[in-house]
Amino acid sequence: MTTSELPTRLRAALQQAGFTYDAVAEVLGPLAHDALARNETVPGLRRTAGGSPLETLVRLFLLQTPVAATAAEAALPGLLDRMAAEGLVEQTVGEVAARLDVRPYATGEDDLWVVSDLTPGLDGRPNRVGTDHVLGISSASSSLAQLTMREPVGRSLDLGTGCGVQALHLATHSREVVATDVNTRALRLTRFNAVLNDAPAPIDVREGSFFEPVRGERFDLIATNPPFVISPATGERLVYRDSGLPGDRVVEDIVRAAPDHLTEGGWCQVLANWVITRDRPWDERLLGWVADDCDAFVVQRELIDPAAYVELWLKDAGLHGAPDYLVRYDTWLSWFEDQGIEAVGFGWINLRRTATADQPGARTRDFLEWPYDVEQPIAPAIHAWGDAVGVEVREDSRLVVRSDVQQETVGQPGAEDPDTVVLRQQRGLRRARRADTVEAALVGACDGELSVGQILDALAQLLDLDAAQTRATYLPVVAELVVEGFLEAHDV
Repeated sequence: MTTSELPTRLRAALQQAGFTYDAVAEVLGPLAHDALARNETVPGLRRTAGGSPLETLVRLFLLQTPVAATAAEAALPGLLDRMAAEGLVEQTVGEVAARLDVRPYATGEDDLWVVSDLTPGLDGRPNRVGTDHVLGISSASSSLAQLTMREPVGRSLDLGTGCGVQALHLATHSREVVATDVNTRALRLTRFNAVLNDAPAPIDVREGSFFEPVRGERFDLIATNPPFVISPATGERLVYRDSGLPGDRVVEDIVRAAPDHLTEGGWCQVLANWVITRDRPWDERLLGWVADDCDAFVVQRELIDPAAYVELWLKDAGLHGAPDYLVRYDTWLSWFEDQGIEAVGFGWINLRRTATADQPGARTRDFLEWPYDVEQPIAPAIHAWGDAVGVEVREDSRLVVRSDVQQETVGQPGAEDPDTVVLRQQRGLRRARRADTVEAALVGACDGELSVGQILDALAQLLDLDAAQTRATYLPVVAELVVEGFLEAHDV
């Protein structure tokens, strides 16, 4: 068997064993499945002692426990020698142990498998990851997958591909995918995963830092989960999370450089951290990164204080309890203080290079703090925002309220008027917006029959307001309601 045959034959063996995400969840059961998500294996070991090929693969790769050689051979017939030669497993007398993680992954109706380095820290074992560690499926990679738009495109770029999971997603709706990384081990595993999953589009894997391997090229879609950890950039560098640049410079550099690699109308979607300083609002700071020819929709999903942030990433590196843990902790916090960093923001940066980049005109810049629950995948809501930005709201526009928008009122029982009116979306971002009397009545009247101007004139007459002033005041408000997704253009 040649090296190139291994992923194809491995796929066949995994399919034969029924090693899929749903089957694994079923064999583990809710208790053991949830425990494994917390890096605890004991409940899973209790559920997988039957010796079936599926149970053997779960124990070998997901629970990281050695299995009997006879059981491994039954689950992976004729593959163990080649897998050992390629570093996926290690064979000893009578036993086989995993050296890489082979994990089932579900995307809609497709069953995929992702090979990466083993999950560190199972059952609290001390396990410092290497500098060239290749991260597997994580909450960050899942978040980016849910954020990335899935409309058909020509060329897409997975910037900082890691194990290649985003490239696999992109291959389902792109004619061509380019995947880049500086980590040669990551590139090797991305190539392996592309063949393992019989990717439906070619994945061109290239070595190099950020946009260097694609200099002069443009893409319809760029998706990236960059090494965004905000640190002093000192000490040992973990390539999968540390860029080698101080602070949030890596994210800034990507946001500034991305437009030069986008086609007109192309999108760049970034999962990122950014610095929150004492003396400048976060949105004002990030706005300075956005090119003049781009619309931008930036959502801050979480705010983390410096101590919690440092603890998170020291534990991620397997350094909790290490002899130098306290020194590292103190050094990192001291650097935060010196830089005036009060907190770290986490969220999404969505850039669209406008189709009229060579023409003057205002671009839409929407910065939203929204730590609340959203519908997943969130990509359709981002795409809807992009469509709404292109809607020109005029007095003769005919709009309709989005079907999922509900109105909530708060006030004293029996009062003639409510104290507060809130418009709330039930889908997508699930935005909420306080509305005054005119705004709430206008939204309620938007059924496509009357124009915006006609509705505003009727409300002005009803509420004894100046008609011209009402139009001047509320036409920009209507435009906001469209961009935020409360109102939509009426399809005639």
